[in-house]
Amino acid sequence: MGKLIFSINVTLDGCVDHQEGIADDETHALFTRLMDESGAMLWGRVTYEMMEGHWPAVARGDVDAPPAMREWAAKLQAKPKYVVSSTRTDFPWANSHHIAGDLSEGVRKLKDATPAGVLLGSGTLATELDRLDLIDEYRLLVQPRIAGHGPTLYQSGLPGTRELDLVSATPLRNGAVAMHYRRTR
Repeated sequence: MGKLIFSINVTLDGCVDHQEGIADDETHALFTRLMDESGAMLWGRVTYEMMEGHWPAVARGDVDAPPAMREWAAKLQAKPKYVVSSTRTDFPWANSHHIAGDLSEGVRKLKDATPAGVLLGSGTLATELDRLDLIDEYRLLVQPRIAGHGPTLYQSGLPGTRELDLVSATPLRNGAVAMHYRRTR
């Protein structure tokens, strides 16, 4: 069974607004490596729609972008993408698939079918999957910022504390720190 790895940008005060992260070449290279190491991406509908609205155009060359962003876009285009949604069933972006029905069962099947692991990149969905005890690892890029607004990580709460083991902490030149934690089981 593959692992479910939650990866997201987060500010020091817990904000996960995608506009609060530093989007430089080093950051994109980090997330490209994480994507390369995984077998699939997993998002909620809102994150999927945000990604679908931008990255296919970058991959096609319709948007001016630096090489690191183009590399990310091209690899994302080819990567299997799974979307959890109860309101949308059509996902036309290349290699996109819908997970419908029981969330726990659908994600367990995806993990079973993806030995290289699944990279989860949606904050709200992560809360639900953490409540179901399905997240195995956390790859947080802690931004050197205090946003002072939301949305925040796990703002709707969890039923209990999650104990984690630190695997690594890698500082980036831009001041962010790539944190890798594993669930203590």
